[in-house]
Amino acid sequence: MPHKIIFILSGSYLEFVRSHKNILEQKVSAHGASVILTDVTCYPDFLNEHLTDNSIHKQTLFVTDDPEIFHKLLKSGLYVIALYHENNRNCSFPEASYAVEDILQLEYRSYTEAYKRLAHLPWDILETERLYVRESTPDDIPDFYRLYQAPSVADFMEPLFEDPKEEQAYLQDYIKQVYGFYGFGIWTVILKSTGQIIGRAGLNIREGYELPELGFVIDSALQNQGLAFEVCSAILTYAKEELYFEKIQAFVQENNIASRKLLEKLGFIYHRTVTENNREYLQMLFA
Repeated sequence: MPHKIIFILSGSYLEFVRSHKNILEQKVSAHGASVILTDVTCYPDFLNEHLTDNSIHKQTLFVTDDPEIFHKLLKSGLYVIALYHENNRNCSFPEASYAVEDILQLEYRSYTEAYKRLAHLPWDILETERLYVRESTPDDIPDFYRLYQAPSVADFMEPLFEDPKEEQAYLQDYIKQVYGFYGFGIWTVILKSTGQIIGRAGLNIREGYELPELGFVIDSALQNQGLAFEVCSAILTYAKEELYFEKIQAFVQENNIASRKLLEKLGFIYHRTVTENNREYLQMLFA
């Protein structure tokens, strides 16, 4: 997470933010972070001073309303997001992965999520009494192969690539194109008591369907302990309260009795039978 959020702003908007700096500080100080404001005209000296701190790349998020300074920060390898306000609506930030408005309304979480995405760090999604859920990373892949070796998993899940290098390339694209675009996806499930990866669960968009789809897999050695129900219940709550989804779908093969019972326990009801990739599935809906 960023320890510093540095705003490099111009003219009257800088003065406006300075007059409300206490609002910014209240939103981030509780998380151990600090706010620094500076004028775009002071940029060269200011940046040279702060770049003497080698940890700046790992600890700082920059926010600027000036396209030229944005470009310079980006070229310096720093983490920077663009800021739009009433005085710079005609400006363009073609290199920006993130842009924000009305910074007095932003919570610290918004800065953290932007920072993590720019730093290629996984987002923390949620936690339950026994589990922790975060975005997947390439380092998780060996555990995924372990999970998918169990017949109870392999019989009903789409297989991983035979070559781990292909799986790694796929996951890297998934992080950029799915996490980065939708803000959700299939995540990694970790057992708090051991720190071990024990499953995958989350929401995906299936091609040809509009509704998000619940997916899950739990280590076969830890099944029948209520872990799948615990994490899926939390994901459904997250989907409603954080992502504002009104309906969720799930696909399950008729002979996958355990998953069918779990979906029914979660509140899913049968909708229709469909064929996908030459397999017949029950499409179930949750609302």
